Amino acid sequence: MSLDPTVTNVDHYRVIFENDQVRVLDYTDAPGDETTPHEHPDSVMYTLSSFKRRLMSGDFQMDVDLDADTVLWLPAQQHHAKNIGETPTHVIFVELKQAGAAPAPGVLGPQ
Repeated sequence: MSLDPTVTNVDHYRVIFENDQVRVLDYTDAPGDETTPHEHPDSVMYTLSSFKRRLMSGDFQMDVDLDADTVLWLPAQQHHAKNIGETPTHVIFVELKQAGAAPAPGVLGPQ
């Protein structure tokens, strides 16, 4: 089963650019929306809107409250999430394509 977010969560993720080095995803959701489990390789996240969400991986969960125009490094990870705020989420992910980059279960958020 694919854990590619553009396959598991087609209503939220779409590819806006891709080449041999990176894949760029546009992510949007509304308050109350929840994604199914998916994974990302090492990535850079740029927030276009302010939002609050709950990230979950196995028994671990973490609430994040991010402002618009925040840029964060995210290590490879597998998770699912829920918009627990009152505003829509709009984020750009720049996923790095590296040989051997595998998600680390339970690793969420900036490092």
